[in-house]
Amino acid sequence: MKRDAISTTEAQLRQLLAQRILILDGAMGTMIQQYKLTEEDYRGTRFASFSVPGKEIFVKGNNELLTLTQPHIIQEIHEQYLDAGADLIETNTFGATTIAQDDYHMAELAYEMNLEAARIARAACNKYSTPDKPRFVAGALGPTPKTASISPDVNDPGARNVSFDQLVAAYHQQVRALVEGGSDVLLVETVFDTLNCKAALFAIDQFFDETHQKLPIMISGTVTDASGRVLSGQTVTAFWNSVRHARPLTIGLNCALGAALMRPYAEELSKIADTYVCIYPNAGLPNPMSDTGFDETPDVTSSLLQDFAESEFVNIAGGCCGTTPEHIKAIAEIVKSIPPRPVPTHLHQMRLSGLEPHVIDEDSLFVNVGERTNVTGSKAFARMILNEQYEEALAVARQQVENGAQIIDINMDEAMLDSVAAMTRFLRI
Repeated sequence: MKRDAISTTEAQLRQLLAQRILILDGAMGTMIQQYKLTEEDYRGTRFASFSVPGKEIFVKGNNELLTLTQPHIIQEIHEQYLDAGADLIETNTFGATTIAQDDYHMAELAYEMNLEAARIARAACNKYSTPDKPRFVAGALGPTPKTASISPDVNDPGARNVSFDQLVAAYHQQVRALVEGGSDVLLVETVFDTLNCKAALFAIDQFFDETHQKLPIMISGTVTDASGRVLSGQTVTAFWNSVRHARPLTIGLNCALGAALMRPYAEELSKIADTYVCIYPNAGLPNPMSDTGFDETPDVTSSLLQDFAESEFVNIAGGCCGTTPEHIKAIAEIVKSIPPRPVPTHLHQMRLSGLEPHVIDEDSLFVNVGERTNVTGSKAFARMILNEQYEEALAVARQQVENGAQIIDINMDEAMLDSVAAMTRFLRI
Protein backbone atom coordinates (compact mmCIF):
# COMPACT_ATOMS: atom_id res chain seq x y z
CA MET A 1 0.00 0.00 0.00
CA LYS A 2 1.29 3.47 -0.84
CA ARG A 3 2.32 5.59 2.15
CA ASP A 4 -0.32 8.23 1.37
CA ALA A 5 -3.13 5.72 0.77
CA ILE A 6 -6.09 5.76 3.16
CA SER A 7 -7.37 2.41 4.39
CA THR A 8 -11.05 1.48 4.30
CA THR A 9 -11.20 1.81 8.08
CA GLU A 10 -9.66 5.27 8.01
CA ALA A 11 -12.08 6.37 5.30
CA GLN A 12 -14.97 5.08 7.42
CA LEU A 13 -13.69 6.89 10.51
CA ARG A 14 -13.18 10.13 8.60
CA GLN A 15 -16.74 9.94 7.34
CA LEU A 16 -18.03 9.50 10.90
CA LEU A 17 -15.78 12.25 12.26
CA ALA A 18 -17.20 14.68 9.72
CA GLN A 19 -20.69 13.97 11.08
CA ARG A 20 -20.32 13.93 14.87
CA ILE A 21 -18.03 13.80 17.89
CA LEU A 22 -16.98 10.20 18.43
CA ILE A 23 -16.62 8.64 21.86
CA LEU A 24 -13.55 6.85 23.21
CA ASP A 25 -13.87 4.56 26.22
CA GLY A 26 -12.76 5.28 29.79
CA ALA A 27 -10.17 3.87 32.16
CA MET A 28 -9.31 0.18 32.14
CA GLY A 29 -7.27 0.28 35.36
CA THR A 30 -9.99 2.08 37.28
CA MET A 31 -12.50 -0.60 36.33
CA ILE A 32 -10.12 -3.44 37.17
CA GLN A 33 -9.70 -1.98 40.66
CA GLN A 34 -13.43 -2.38 41.26
CA TYR A 35 -13.04 -6.16 41.08
CA LYS A 36 -10.75 -6.21 44.18
CA LEU A 37 -8.57 -8.90 42.65
CA THR A 38 -5.99 -10.75 44.73
CA GLU A 39 -2.51 -11.99 43.85
CA GLU A 40 -4.06 -15.41 43.22
CA ASP A 41 -6.66 -13.87 40.87
CA TYR A 42 -3.93 -12.20 38.84
CA ARG A 43 -1.94 -15.42 38.61
CA GLY A 44 -4.89 -17.62 37.71
CA THR A 45 -4.29 -21.31 37.15
CA ARG A 46 -1.64 -20.85 34.50
CA PHE A 47 0.74 -18.76 36.60
CA ALA A 48 -0.12 -20.09 40.07
CA SER A 49 3.43 -21.35 40.58
CA PHE A 50 5.22 -18.66 38.54
CA SER A 51 8.51 -17.77 40.23
CA VAL A 52 12.01 -16.52 39.55
CA PRO A 53 14.95 -18.15 41.36
CA GLY A 54 16.24 -15.98 44.17
CA LYS A 55 13.44 -13.38 43.88
CA GLU A 56 10.10 -12.86 45.58
CA ILE A 57 7.68 -12.21 42.73
CA PHE A 58 4.34 -10.41 42.91
CA VAL A 59 2.21 -10.00 39.78
CA LYS A 60 -0.75 -8.18 41.34
CA GLY A 61 -1.03 -4.87 39.50
CA ASN A 62 0.12 -6.33 36.18
CA ASN A 63 -3.20 -5.54 34.52
CA GLU A 64 -2.07 -6.81 31.14
CA LEU A 65 -1.63 -10.29 32.62
CA LEU A 66 -5.39 -10.40 33.26
CA THR A 67 -5.86 -10.69 29.51
CA LEU A 68 -4.44 -14.21 29.86
CA THR A 69 -5.72 -15.17 33.31
CA GLN A 70 -9.09 -13.38 33.61
CA PRO A 71 -10.13 -12.65 29.99
CA HIS A 72 -13.84 -12.59 30.92
CA ILE A 73 -13.22 -9.57 33.18
CA ILE A 74 -11.46 -7.64 30.41
CA GLN A 75 -14.25 -8.44 27.94
CA GLU A 76 -16.87 -7.46 30.51
CA ILE A 77 -15.20 -4.07 30.99
CA HIS A 78 -15.03 -3.51 27.22
CA GLU A 79 -18.71 -4.35 26.91
CA GLN A 80 -19.66 -1.96 29.69
CA TYR A 81 -17.98 0.88 27.80
CA LEU A 82 -19.57 -0.16 24.51
CA ASP A 83 -22.96 -0.29 26.21
CA ALA A 84 -22.27 3.22 27.52
CA GLY A 85 -21.88 4.47 23.94
CA ALA A 86 -18.17 4.20 23.13
CA ASP A 87 -17.33 4.16 19.43
CA LEU A 88 -13.73 3.14 20.07
CA ILE A 89 -12.36 0.92 22.83
CA GLU A 90 -8.71 0.57 23.79
CA THR A 91 -7.03 -2.80 24.12
CA ASN A 92 -5.74 -3.78 27.57
CA THR A 93 -2.15 -3.33 26.41
CA PHE A 94 -0.93 -0.06 27.96
CA GLY A 95 2.00 -1.90 29.60
CA ALA A 96 2.23 -4.89 27.25
CA THR A 97 5.71 -4.27 25.87
CA THR A 98 8.73 -6.42 26.64
CA ILE A 99 10.26 -3.36 28.33
CA ALA A 100 7.33 -2.82 30.69
CA GLN A 101 6.71 -6.53 31.32
CA ASP A 102 10.35 -7.04 32.24
CA ASP A 103 9.48 -5.39 35.58
CA TYR A 104 7.39 -8.50 36.31
CA HIS A 105 9.88 -10.91 34.67
CA MET A 106 7.22 -11.65 32.05
CA ALA A 107 8.73 -10.05 28.93
CA GLU A 108 8.31 -13.27 26.94
CA LEU A 109 4.52 -12.97 27.33
CA ALA A 110 4.27 -9.54 25.67
CA TYR A 111 3.38 -10.77 22.19
CA GLU A 112 0.67 -13.12 23.49
CA MET A 113 -0.75 -10.40 25.75
CA ASN A 114 -1.18 -8.02 22.81
CA LEU A 115 -2.58 -10.66 20.49
CA GLU A 116 -5.18 -11.87 22.98
CA ALA A 117 -6.08 -8.37 24.15
CA ALA A 118 -6.82 -7.32 20.57
CA ARG A 119 -8.88 -10.47 20.01
CA ILE A 120 -10.94 -9.82 23.16
CA ALA A 121 -11.60 -6.21 22.15
CA ARG A 122 -12.41 -7.33 18.60
CA ALA A 123 -14.99 -9.79 19.85
CA ALA A 124 -16.62 -7.13 22.02
CA CYS A 125 -16.76 -4.65 19.13
CA ASN A 126 -18.20 -7.25 16.79
CA LYS A 127 -20.91 -7.99 19.35
CA TYR A 128 -21.97 -4.34 19.62
CA SER A 129 -21.40 -3.09 16.06
CA THR A 130 -24.38 -2.23 13.89
CA PRO A 131 -24.53 -0.74 10.39
CA ASP A 132 -25.54 2.61 11.92
CA LYS A 133 -22.99 2.51 14.74
CA PRO A 134 -19.84 0.54 13.93
CA ARG A 135 -17.37 0.05 16.79
CA PHE A 136 -13.60 0.15 16.48
CA VAL A 137 -10.65 -1.41 18.31
CA ALA A 138 -7.83 0.98 19.20
CA GLY A 139 -4.64 -0.97 19.80
CA ALA A 140 -3.02 0.87 22.72
CA LEU A 141 0.73 1.48 22.85
CA GLY A 142 1.74 2.94 26.21
CA PRO A 143 4.89 4.95 26.92
CA THR A 144 6.83 2.19 28.79
CA PRO A 145 8.31 2.92 32.25
CA LYS A 146 11.59 4.13 30.69
CA THR A 147 12.48 7.37 28.95
CA ALA A 148 14.79 7.72 25.97
CA SER A 149 15.56 11.42 26.34
CA ILE A 150 16.04 11.90 30.09
CA SER A 151 18.89 10.59 32.21
CA PRO A 152 18.02 8.38 35.19
CA ASP A 153 21.26 9.59 36.84
CA VAL A 154 21.29 13.16 38.15
CA ASN A 155 25.10 13.10 38.00
CA ASP A 156 25.28 12.04 34.35
CA PRO A 157 22.94 13.87 31.92
CA GLY A 158 24.14 11.69 29.06
CA ALA A 159 23.13 8.40 30.68
CA ARG A 160 20.10 6.44 29.43
CA ASN A 161 18.42 3.24 30.63
CA VAL A 162 16.85 2.48 27.24
CA SER A 163 17.88 3.12 23.65
CA PHE A 164 15.81 4.18 20.66
CA ASP A 165 16.52 0.84 18.96
CA GLN A 166 15.36 -1.12 22.03
CA LEU A 167 12.11 0.84 22.06
CA VAL A 168 11.59 0.29 18.33
CA ALA A 169 12.06 -3.49 18.73
CA ALA A 170 9.58 -3.62 21.64
CA TYR A 171 6.99 -1.52 19.85
CA HIS A 172 7.39 -3.41 16.59
CA GLN A 173 6.49 -6.68 18.34
CA GLN A 174 3.53 -4.99 20.02
CA VAL A 175 2.25 -3.50 16.75
CA ARG A 176 2.48 -6.84 14.96
CA ALA A 177 0.45 -8.60 17.66
CA LEU A 178 -2.15 -5.83 17.90
CA VAL A 179 -2.72 -5.86 14.15
CA GLU A 180 -2.83 -9.65 13.97
CA GLY A 181 -5.36 -9.66 16.80
CA GLY A 182 -7.76 -7.41 14.89
CA SER A 183 -7.07 -3.78 15.85
CA ASP A 184 -8.58 -1.12 13.59
CA VAL A 185 -6.46 1.78 14.84
CA LEU A 186 -3.09 2.13 16.58
CA LEU A 187 -3.11 4.55 19.53
CA VAL A 188 0.26 5.82 20.80
CA GLU A 189 -0.90 7.27 24.09
CA THR A 190 0.07 9.05 27.29
CA VAL A 191 3.25 10.33 25.64
CA PHE A 192 5.50 11.86 28.29
CA ASP A 193 8.69 11.54 26.24
CA THR A 194 8.45 12.48 22.58
CA LEU A 195 11.48 10.35 21.71
CA ASN A 196 9.67 7.26 23.02
CA CYS A 197 6.72 8.28 20.84
CA LYS A 198 8.98 8.67 17.81
CA ALA A 199 10.28 5.15 18.40
CA ALA A 200 6.70 3.85 18.41
CA LEU A 201 5.91 5.76 15.22
CA PHE A 202 9.09 4.44 13.59
CA ALA A 203 8.12 0.87 14.54
CA ILE A 204 4.62 1.38 13.15
CA ASP A 205 5.99 2.74 9.88
CA GLN A 206 8.46 -0.14 9.69
CA PHE A 207 5.63 -2.64 10.17
CA PHE A 208 3.51 -0.95 7.50
CA ASP A 209 6.40 -1.08 5.02
CA GLU A 210 7.06 -4.76 5.75
CA THR A 211 3.45 -5.91 5.53
CA HIS A 212 2.13 -3.51 2.87
CA GLN A 213 -0.81 -2.52 5.04
CA LYS A 214 -1.74 0.66 6.82
CA LEU A 215 -3.90 1.41 9.84
CA PRO A 216 -4.95 4.85 11.07
CA ILE A 217 -2.71 6.24 13.82
CA MET A 218 -3.84 8.20 16.86
CA ILE A 219 -1.30 10.05 19.04
CA SER A 220 -1.98 11.43 22.50
CA GLY A 221 0.44 13.33 24.72
CA THR A 222 0.17 14.11 28.40
CA VAL A 223 0.89 17.51 29.94
CA THR A 224 2.31 16.69 33.33
CA ASP A 225 2.04 20.02 35.16
CA ALA A 226 0.96 23.64 34.88
CA SER A 227 4.01 24.48 32.75
CA GLY A 228 2.10 23.17 29.75
CA ARG A 229 4.84 20.75 28.75
CA VAL A 230 5.22 17.01 28.41
CA LEU A 231 7.70 15.50 30.89
CA SER A 232 10.59 15.61 28.42
CA GLY A 233 10.13 19.38 28.19
CA GLN A 234 8.26 20.11 24.97
CA THR A 235 5.38 22.55 24.74
CA VAL A 236 2.16 21.34 23.14
CA THR A 237 2.99 23.03 19.83
CA ALA A 238 6.53 21.67 19.78
CA PHE A 239 5.15 18.20 20.50
CA TRP A 240 2.78 18.50 17.54
CA ASN A 241 5.60 19.69 15.28
CA SER A 242 7.63 16.63 16.35
CA VAL A 243 5.00 14.04 15.40
CA ARG A 244 3.07 15.69 12.57
CA HIS A 245 5.16 13.81 9.99
CA ALA A 246 3.28 10.61 10.93
CA ARG A 247 0.08 12.13 9.50
CA PRO A 248 -2.05 10.82 12.35
CA LEU A 249 -5.80 10.54 12.13
CA THR A 250 -5.92 12.29 15.51
CA ILE A 251 -3.61 14.19 17.79
CA GLY A 252 -4.64 14.81 21.36
CA LEU A 253 -4.08 14.93 25.09
CA ASN A 254 -4.99 12.50 27.86
CA CYS A 255 -4.43 11.71 31.51
CA ALA A 256 -2.47 14.07 33.78
CA LEU A 257 -4.31 17.18 34.88
CA GLY A 258 -8.01 16.54 34.33
CA ALA A 259 -10.15 18.57 31.94
CA ALA A 260 -10.31 21.81 33.94
CA LEU A 261 -6.53 22.29 34.01
CA MET A 262 -6.11 20.78 30.53
CA ARG A 263 -8.35 23.39 28.86
CA PRO A 264 -5.69 25.90 27.64
CA TYR A 265 -3.60 23.12 26.13
CA ALA A 266 -6.61 21.51 24.42
CA GLU A 267 -7.44 24.93 22.99
CA GLU A 268 -3.88 25.44 21.76
CA LEU A 269 -3.80 22.05 20.07
CA SER A 270 -7.21 22.54 18.46
CA LYS A 271 -5.98 25.72 16.75
CA ILE A 272 -2.71 24.38 15.35
CA ALA A 273 -3.52 20.78 14.37
CA ASP A 274 -4.62 20.26 10.79
CA THR A 275 -6.11 16.89 11.71
CA TYR A 276 -8.74 15.63 14.17
CA VAL A 277 -8.30 16.18 17.91
CA CYS A 278 -8.97 13.55 20.59
CA ILE A 279 -9.16 14.57 24.25
CA TYR A 280 -9.63 12.11 27.11
CA PRO A 281 -8.74 13.59 30.51
CA ASN A 282 -8.62 12.09 33.97
CA ALA A 283 -11.61 12.55 36.24
CA GLY A 284 -9.89 15.53 37.85
CA LEU A 285 -6.88 15.30 40.13
CA PRO A 286 -6.08 12.16 42.16
CA ASN A 287 -7.71 11.55 45.54
CA PRO A 288 -6.68 8.28 47.22
CA MET A 289 -9.75 8.46 49.47
CA SER A 290 -12.18 8.21 46.52
CA ASP A 291 -13.54 4.86 45.33
CA THR A 292 -12.08 5.43 41.86
CA GLY A 293 -9.04 7.36 43.07
CA PHE A 294 -10.43 10.59 41.57
CA ASP A 295 -13.08 13.07 42.69
CA GLU A 296 -14.94 14.06 39.54
CA THR A 297 -18.38 12.55 39.12
CA PRO A 298 -19.79 11.83 35.64
CA ASP A 299 -21.80 15.08 35.58
CA VAL A 300 -18.69 17.17 36.32
CA THR A 301 -16.42 15.50 33.76
CA SER A 302 -19.10 15.53 31.08
CA SER A 303 -19.89 19.22 31.64
CA LEU A 304 -16.21 20.09 31.20
CA LEU A 305 -16.06 18.11 27.96
CA GLN A 306 -19.30 19.78 26.87
CA ASP A 307 -17.42 23.08 27.13
CA PHE A 308 -14.57 21.60 25.04
CA ALA A 309 -17.06 20.47 22.40
CA GLU A 310 -18.97 23.77 22.28
CA SER A 311 -15.63 25.61 22.04
CA GLU A 312 -14.71 23.47 19.00
CA PHE A 313 -11.73 21.78 20.66
CA VAL A 314 -12.60 18.13 20.03
CA ASN A 315 -13.52 15.51 17.45
CA ILE A 316 -13.21 12.53 19.79
CA ALA A 317 -13.91 12.68 23.54
CA GLY A 318 -13.41 10.07 26.24
CA GLY A 319 -11.92 9.48 29.65
CA CYS A 320 -8.67 8.41 31.26
CA CYS A 321 -7.83 7.58 34.90
CA GLY A 322 -10.78 7.64 37.25
CA THR A 323 -13.44 7.54 34.53
CA THR A 324 -16.01 4.73 34.38
CA PRO A 325 -18.80 3.63 32.01
CA GLU A 326 -21.04 6.16 33.83
CA HIS A 327 -18.61 8.94 32.87
CA ILE A 328 -18.52 7.79 29.25
CA LYS A 329 -22.29 7.52 29.07
CA ALA A 330 -22.65 11.07 30.41
CA ILE A 331 -20.06 12.39 27.94
CA ALA A 332 -21.73 10.62 25.00
CA GLU A 333 -25.12 12.00 25.96
CA ILE A 334 -23.98 15.58 26.47
CA VAL A 335 -21.95 15.96 23.24
CA LYS A 336 -24.23 14.03 20.88
CA SER A 337 -25.96 17.14 19.52
CA ILE A 338 -22.82 19.32 19.36
CA PRO A 339 -21.16 19.60 15.93
CA PRO A 340 -17.59 18.28 15.70
CA ARG A 341 -14.61 20.62 15.56
CA PRO A 342 -13.91 21.76 11.98
CA VAL A 343 -10.39 20.81 10.96
CA PRO A 344 -8.42 23.96 10.05
CA THR A 345 -6.30 24.19 6.94
CA HIS A 346 -2.86 25.70 7.24
CA LEU A 347 -0.38 27.11 4.76
CA HIS A 348 2.66 24.98 4.10
CA GLN A 349 5.37 25.86 6.59
CA MET A 350 8.55 24.31 7.90
CA ARG A 351 7.62 23.39 11.46
CA LEU A 352 10.63 22.50 13.61
CA SER A 353 10.84 21.75 17.29
CA GLY A 354 13.25 21.61 20.16
CA LEU A 355 11.60 22.15 23.50
CA GLU A 356 9.95 25.15 21.82
CA PRO A 357 8.41 25.28 18.34
CA HIS A 358 10.17 27.05 15.48
CA VAL A 359 8.14 27.83 12.35
CA ILE A 360 9.75 29.06 9.14
CA ASP A 361 7.43 30.74 6.64
CA GLU A 362 7.39 33.76 4.30
CA ASP A 363 7.49 36.11 7.27
CA SER A 364 10.51 34.47 8.89
CA LEU A 365 12.82 33.30 6.13
CA PHE A 366 15.98 34.55 7.85
CA VAL A 367 17.18 31.87 10.25
CA ASN A 368 20.31 32.04 12.40
CA VAL A 369 22.29 28.78 12.26
CA GLY A 370 25.10 28.33 14.78
CA GLU A 371 28.11 26.63 13.17
CA ARG A 372 30.65 26.44 16.02
CA THR A 373 29.65 22.95 17.24
CA ASN A 374 31.68 21.55 14.37
CA VAL A 375 34.88 19.52 14.85
CA THR A 376 36.12 20.39 11.36
CA GLY A 377 35.24 24.07 11.61
CA SER A 378 36.34 24.90 15.16
CA LYS A 379 39.68 23.76 16.55
CA ALA A 380 38.60 24.68 20.08
CA PHE A 381 35.41 22.58 19.83
CA ALA A 382 37.31 19.67 18.25
CA ARG A 383 39.84 19.72 21.09
CA MET A 384 37.03 19.59 23.68
CA ILE A 385 35.35 16.63 21.99
CA LEU A 386 38.60 14.71 21.45
CA ASN A 387 39.40 15.22 25.14
CA GLU A 388 35.84 14.18 26.09
CA GLN A 389 35.22 17.57 27.69
CA TYR A 390 31.52 17.43 26.87
CA GLU A 391 30.35 19.94 29.47
CA GLU A 392 32.74 22.54 28.05
CA ALA A 393 31.59 21.64 24.52
CA LEU A 394 27.99 22.05 25.62
CA ALA A 395 28.80 25.61 26.68
CA VAL A 396 29.72 26.34 23.04
CA ALA A 397 26.25 25.23 21.92
CA ARG A 398 24.57 27.17 24.73
CA GLN A 399 26.46 30.35 23.85
CA GLN A 400 25.28 30.16 20.24
CA VAL A 401 21.66 29.77 21.33
CA GLU A 402 21.97 32.66 23.78
CA ASN A 403 23.40 34.80 20.98
CA GLY A 404 20.34 34.17 18.79
CA ALA A 405 20.83 30.89 16.91
CA GLN A 406 17.52 29.11 16.29
CA ILE A 407 19.34 26.07 14.91
CA ILE A 408 22.78 24.66 15.69
CA ASP A 409 24.72 22.56 13.19
CA ILE A 410 26.59 19.72 14.91
CA ASN A 411 29.35 17.87 13.09
CA MET A 412 31.49 15.06 14.57
CA ASP A 413 33.22 13.91 11.35
CA GLU A 414 36.87 13.63 12.36
CA ALA A 415 39.35 10.86 11.58
CA MET A 416 40.67 10.60 15.14
CA LEU A 417 37.18 10.43 16.66
CA ASP A 418 34.60 7.70 17.25
CA SER A 419 32.03 9.91 15.55
CA VAL A 420 28.95 7.82 16.32
CA ALA A 421 29.75 7.61 20.03
CA ALA A 422 30.66 11.29 20.22
CA MET A 423 27.52 12.43 18.41
CA THR A 424 25.30 10.21 20.57
CA ARG A 425 26.87 11.43 23.80
CA PHE A 426 26.79 15.11 22.82
CA LEU A 427 23.17 15.06 21.60
CA ARG A 428 21.99 13.31 24.76
CA ILE A 429 23.65 15.92 26.93
